[in-house]
Amino acid sequence: MRSTGTFAELVQRQWGDQRPGLRSGELVLSHHQVASGAAARAALLVDLLPAGAEPHIGVLLHNTPEFPLWLSAAALAGAAVAGINPTRRGSELARDILHTDCRVVITSRELLPLLDGLELPGVRILVTDTDAYRELLAPYADAVPGEAAVAPASPATRMLLYFTSGSTGAPKAAICTQGRLAAAGQSLVTHFGLTGDDVHYICMPMFHGNAVIANWAPAVAGGATTVLRPRFSASRFLEDVRAHGATYFTYVGRAVQYLLETPEHPDDRAHPLRIGFGTEAGAVDAARFAERFGVRLVEGYGSSEGGAAVQRTPDTPQGAIGRPAPGDDLAVVDPGTCEERPSAIFDSGGGLLNSTEAIGELVNRGPNPFEGYWRNEGADADRRRGGWYWTGDLFYRDADGFLYFAGRTDDRLRVDSENLAAAMIENILARWADAAAVAVYAVPDPVAGDQVMAALALREGVTFDPAAFAEFLCEQPDLGTKMAPSYVRVVHAMPVTATNKVHRVGLRREGFRCGDPVWRAVDGTYGPLTAEDVERLVAEYGARGRGDLLSR
Repeated sequence: MRSTGTFAELVQRQWGDQRPGLRSGELVLSHHQVASGAAARAALLVDLLPAGAEPHIGVLLHNTPEFPLWLSAAALAGAAVAGINPTRRGSELARDILHTDCRVVITSRELLPLLDGLELPGVRILVTDTDAYRELLAPYADAVPGEAAVAPASPATRMLLYFTSGSTGAPKAAICTQGRLAAAGQSLVTHFGLTGDDVHYICMPMFHGNAVIANWAPAVAGGATTVLRPRFSASRFLEDVRAHGATYFTYVGRAVQYLLETPEHPDDRAHPLRIGFGTEAGAVDAARFAERFGVRLVEGYGSSEGGAAVQRTPDTPQGAIGRPAPGDDLAVVDPGTCEERPSAIFDSGGGLLNSTEAIGELVNRGPNPFEGYWRNEGADADRRRGGWYWTGDLFYRDADGFLYFAGRTDDRLRVDSENLAAAMIENILARWADAAAVAVYAVPDPVAGDQVMAALALREGVTFDPAAFAEFLCEQPDLGTKMAPSYVRVVHAMPVTATNKVHRVGLRREGFRCGDPVWRAVDGTYGPLTAEDVERLVAEYGARGRGDLLSR
């Protein structure tokens, strides 16, 4: 595959290619038609943007064909796309659009009501599934890629402004240039051996970096076909895969668990899918997925910011993510002292014996492709402290240099002066056969530090058995003495964000004062937490001057 310096070149390369390039429902567009449609939209955009305005457009859409068409158009026009999250509302939604200096917003009739009543001065709104939109686009039907641009595209031209899902404060818009996006796409093509015969199934939302950087970009780079699912559907997943011949997909968060919760069928392995690439599936569910569907899931590590990457190699041990990507000088360090953490020590069953000493924050000490956040100097400085790139993620490293993910820095717990990582406890609890989904998070201890709380979504038809759960915990050899949950919340369904990640902020905020059944451990036995118990606990926290922590 010939390397390119800009994403615009990858789009232009589709011109004249009559093979299927984009599928959505019954619609099939050739690569040439995709390039032609992108050229028309690029020409329209150049005429719509006011002189001197930032060449930024907001795309407020589900996964419809207009989304990749406008991404391609932005590449040709030398513009940038801000992916607008349709789960945002009111002033927060307006803030995202205005913060990224979008002068044009692309949306649909379905999502247009989200913009009603918002103050968006100077913003032109285009509604794609209307006659007015088609009439506006019609004069540009004969446009050719490369003819219309705000400025000539270069590798340093901004192309994406993708909001990161931070746990506190307003989302930050990470910058991704044409050069970085093109390189990412080409790298994944090489890493997974993808070709023009592959079919990429995009079921994760395209306003999020996973779908665009890890799925759409390599599809364009490799000349493959892209298939769009408007919104993720576990029940329609295999149907879509079979109907379109999909061979590659990406996932984040709970998506894999949702697929495992669908009813099993004898023909679950009858499909062409060969690889899934993503994050947060967990070793237990990845193994279950491979056993049931015959598809290898590759857990990767990276982010919209692009400041550090971990790549899986053939010799990667079970549970590890992989080794640092070429060119990255990654280290696991103490955030306070900046000293490198010691290597992990494992027991005979693979359990981590020295979590307090081994777990630290992953940093990139070498040159890295982090390109900053849009208009957020404070966040930029925090990421680049001391000349290193700080990921905000917890890892540990074995003696051979393999890296293991241990959660977000926000997910660290401190129990009886011992530091714990939520992700490690989740991996252990996920072994319980009755659990369909697990989330572990901190609730404040009434005296000091934290207590461990777990939210469990149970498999269909299962009732929580506290004695069986306690017995399961006792049988886990790698469950440290501080790791057992003090509280267990049984949820009907795990609360998730728009990108299928567990909504930990909401879980932490509600703590044990929630509408779901909660069980409390006393001397290793779990009993139901009553309203009277909650009142006594709240009074105890207040008496010790820690009552305000319960509402954070």
